[in-house]
Amino acid sequence: MQQEYISRQGHARLLAELGHLRSVERPRIVDEVAAAAAQGDRSENAEYIYGKKKLREIDRRLRFLQKRLDVLTPVDVDAPRDSERCFFGAWITLEDEDDERTQTLRILGADETNADLGFISYQSPMGRALLGKSLGDRIVVRSPGGERSYIVADVQYGPRSP
Repeated sequence: MQQEYISRQGHARLLAELGHLRSVERPRIVDEVAAAAAQGDRSENAEYIYGKKKLREIDRRLRFLQKRLDVLTPVDVDAPRDSERCFFGAWITLEDEDDERTQTLRILGADETNADLGFISYQSPMGRALLGKSLGDRIVVRSPGGERSYIVADVQYGPRSP
């Protein structure tokens, strides 16, 4: 099985979600289902049917989180020895060679991707192209719209600087 990585912060978020579902959400829904079941005929009891459905969704998410946490390796995202190179956890500012626009991305694990925040997976085409690159390097990324060329304009570690 391939080893997968996640930042310590991302790992803590998944653990917190798992704990919340186990200790808060699931017991609350179990109580609601028990109360709905006590009302009698379950076949036409919408609260009971909805509660059972919600309970299955929570159980599915709990199983998913537990399986993911079993295979994920938390990684510290502090600055490496060479802070001008792109590694896991880096904030990278790229300049598009075609239109000179810039974008800032952060390389994290697949469970932490968020396009709105610029979080990309180290396993994505862009993430794979960036890993190990240095400040000033040119990368080419294939996308559905064709190949795009970028220059690594900045590399930062730690909290994002404006």
